[in-house]
Amino acid sequence: MHKITWPSIAALASLVGAAIAQAPEPEPAWRKSALALVPAGYVGGDAYRTDEAAMTGYLAVYPANATDPKSPGSVFAPRQVLVVKLAKSDGALRASSAELQPRIDPTRGNRDTAMTDPDGEERQFDKLDAELATGRAKLPEGTEPCSLGAWSWDRDPKGLNVRAEPSVKARVLGTLPPPYRLKMGGSENTPEGGWLTEFRIIGFKDGWFLIEGATPPGKEYEDEKKYPRHAPKPYAGRGWVAANKVGANYANGGTRMGGLFQAPFVDAQWMPAQRKLGGTLDTDGGPKRILACSGHWGLVESHDGVRGWWRSLCSSQVTNCS
Repeated sequence: MHKITWPSIAALASLVGAAIAQAPEPEPAWRKSALALVPAGYVGGDAYRTDEAAMTGYLAVYPANATDPKSPGSVFAPRQVLVVKLAKSDGALRASSAELQPRIDPTRGNRDTAMTDPDGEERQFDKLDAELATGRAKLPEGTEPCSLGAWSWDRDPKGLNVRAEPSVKARVLGTLPPPYRLKMGGSENTPEGGWLTEFRIIGFKDGWFLIEGATPPGKEYEDEKKYPRHAPKPYAGRGWVAANKVGANYANGGTRMGGLFQAPFVDAQWMPAQRKLGGTLDTDGGPKRILACSGHWGLVESHDGVRGWWRSLCSSQVTNCS
């Protein structure tokens, strides 16, 4: 069946447990009053720490435009925290004032999963993102580094153009085949819609994904000895494809299931979302659209119209990526 050979995926598989949706951890009483103090242009996320001795709370905040494909959030950008001064009122802590400050403390992992070490999970992803940041210099200027599995769902018989620059006017380097239906005397495993061409997303810029490593459609799922020699061969080098022609399945990124995040961090505001056929979002199926990416996160739109971030997307066409 499908063989995953990319090192980053192997690394992810070793650190991601079964993120089974559970009841969310109760939020501190002071968070509700602190949300009223969040500055314009930001959205409040988790109240991730309470220091009762200092009567101080810490609220994760992220830019309000983090879900806009024209100005998507970034795992590599400096972060802010809302430092909240607390006071007791009717026996409970309430926010009395707040100040936006640079954030240097690490992200606290989601507690509402079955992972045994959610904070360790975040440290591992921090390392993976740091590796991507180190390689930024090898990418075209202005490219946001990413690491996601994906496919082309463009059904144009001529194939999806892979271009030298993120522009419709740029030179065409090659193409990715449209869905391919094999005919091998009944021994084929071809799905009804045909096999899609898979690749790796390694960057994003201005509505375009930088990709590489495209593989012949269905070759990794069919009998290699019987795979037709005349089957279409995609351009396997590095190049740019339009984001609106790209799809993928949700993979288990070790985060809270059932919805999407307002920014590419697990302590950002969380928004419930639905699968294509109904039911809360999980690794069964994929998003309606992939809009942008940053690190191991994809900015997506769910089939019920929620726009947000999901960590880890894969290109498997035969099983889910749990």
